[in-house]
Amino acid sequence: MKMKNNLFFLSLLFFAAACTNNTNKEKGPENDIDAARDFIRAALDGKFDIAKTYMLQDSSNIQYLDAVERNYQKLPDSTKDGYRESSINIHLVNPVNDSTTVVVYSNSFMKDKDTLRVCKVNQQWEVDLKYIFEHDIDSTGNRQNKIDTIQ
Repeated sequence: MKMKNNLFFLSLLFFAAACTNNTNKEKGPENDIDAARDFIRAALDGKFDIAKTYMLQDSSNIQYLDAVERNYQKLPDSTKDGYRESSINIHLVNPVNDSTTVVVYSNSFMKDKDTLRVCKVNQQWEVDLKYIFEHDIDSTGNRQNKIDTIQ
């Protein structure tokens, strides 16, 4: 009888721990770096439904993420495996103000640097994906030289 009580108590303890973990997940990332890292990891793993939960929800961001997902789905399995097995390298964290941070990162598979903006909205850190596609200033704040190809 004592063994049954111990098993029941352990089961309740594990259940309570599982519930506590879910509550923490629902709160979202604790800081700007966590938000960027969690978003990047989900995208590298091809888990775009999860990546979307770390993203600022506006029409541009959703369209960009949908396009990235479509391109990802077309990749060969070997490339997808490379992304899944890669690690994230954070090169620069540039706090713009108390609610905006720019993060320059790459992954160990492709090694190309990209830039994300992370914004604090309603006390939640969210990735602004459109920043990758729409900014004309590099991560150090220097304006990039644009070459006019139409003459």
